[in-house]
Amino acid sequence: MTDHGGPKHKGFYILPNLLTTASLFIGFMGILWAIEGNFSYTALAILAACVFDGLDGKIARLTKATSDFGIQFDSLSDLVSFGVCPAVMIYLWHTHLFGQLGIAVAFLFMACGALRLARFNLQSKNLPKKFFLGLPIPAAACTLATFVLFSTYLPEQLLQDLLPKATLVLTFVLGLLMISRVKYASFKDVEMVRLHPFSSTVTAIMIFVLVASEPKFLLFLFFISYVFSGMIYTYLYLPLRKPANLREPERSSHNN
Repeated sequence: MTDHGGPKHKGFYILPNLLTTASLFIGFMGILWAIEGNFSYTALAILAACVFDGLDGKIARLTKATSDFGIQFDSLSDLVSFGVCPAVMIYLWHTHLFGQLGIAVAFLFMACGALRLARFNLQSKNLPKKFFLGLPIPAAACTLATFVLFSTYLPEQLLQDLLPKATLVLTFVLGLLMISRVKYASFKDVEMVRLHPFSSTVTAIMIFVLVASEPKFLLFLFFISYVFSGMIYTYLYLPLRKPANLREPERSSHNN
């Protein structure tokens, strides 16, 4: 009898889809909270949806319950939780002050998120696992969500003068980064964890404790650093690395 490597229990197929449904429901609730003006709740909903979105894929791989249906369902859920929800939140929060421009930027974020998901579904099998091509839509949505939470640290005068413009620019840039060819670390390479399990565990605990001490500030710092990391790697590190690689064949030809 042939073993196809699938899960031993059919119920394992349901569990990842239940987590995806939970992410979809949280995204839907986030939209409702944004309409009611509870933007902090919406931001927390986006972060919670990101947790469930990460869990469903991991559990699907662990239980060998991955399927084409699950992949498509996950993408549709991501579009609601990380595309529609943050676009509605950011428009009702600040970009509505800019009229049609605010509508256009909020829609651009959602549309770029949809394009990012479609491209990922088509190219995921051909791309190296170490990198994402373009900013992942959960990271873009979480950057906006943590920006909403981080804004409570800003002075009142700054909130009125600069925050709406900063929100508009940040939303626009995040939208373009999602459909860009900037390379972002995927953190799917578990070789380092396998080689240094104790050090990795200690590092993870320290990061958790650090973020828990000032979550609104440090979560935004983490996501905005991730946004810049891809641009630094793609536009600064890789161009410096290419000339060194091009010199190697020249040296070997002289040796011959």
